[in-house]
Amino acid sequence: MEIGLVQYNPIWEDKGKNKEKLNSILSGIPGKERILIFPEMTLTGFTMKASLYAEPMNGESFEYFSEIAGKYNSDILAGLIEAKDGKFFNSLIHIDSRGKLISVYRKIHPFSYSTEDKHYSRGTETVITRAGDFKIGLSICYDLRFPELYRYYGKERVELIVVIANWPITRIEHWRTLLKARAIENQCYVAGVNRVGKDPKLIYNGYSSVYDPMGNEIITNADDEKILTAEISSYNVKEVQNNLPFLNDIYLI
Repeated sequence: MEIGLVQYNPIWEDKGKNKEKLNSILSGIPGKERILIFPEMTLTGFTMKASLYAEPMNGESFEYFSEIAGKYNSDILAGLIEAKDGKFFNSLIHIDSRGKLISVYRKIHPFSYSTEDKHYSRGTETVITRAGDFKIGLSICYDLRFPELYRYYGKERVELIVVIANWPITRIEHWRTLLKARAIENQCYVAGVNRVGKDPKLIYNGYSSVYDPMGNEIITNADDEKILTAEISSYNVKEVQNNLPFLNDIYLI
């Protein structure tokens, strides 16, 4: 299966202009079946103004990505600010190629260092979704620092873990190291999609990447606004897990 990592520089807190920008970035890709993955809080950037930009699940962000899914015959994994039951969540949605909502993951670990925990409620559920023959474990940014979540996905034998993020340049080596570690310890593909550019406080240089089940970096890119594509194989995951059955020896979690 082909996955496309959409690395771009969102215009701060402007959903309309960001939709226009993404339309331009996506215009050059062929309409073939794939998974397209976008950064955390895709259409706003990492804003703490949850009450201003939150939407119900059938809001404008969902409608936009649903249209994109159908237009490009692709499953979509994207970030949005969700309003639900009087609370706000930093969420990751999975929409299939027909434009139907399949799964919603709500960030379990709000980033307290940036006061995210003051503006967003924390999610409480792990989410494994499916696209093609892939089981996919979902996560967002700061989650990456907490291996317990990913170990659960590993024990469930996912073939792909996705991390969408707004991860700044000052700690980018942590991002790169942890993505690789999650692939090695859970013997699956890991796709991390990060933004580039600037927001009012931070600078981002991307390094969106895909690692294979042995921890080899398949593709990465710093700084550019572009779609990175990689071919991944569920057979390759099963082969690694069968030849090196390390996941069978987990006892503590």
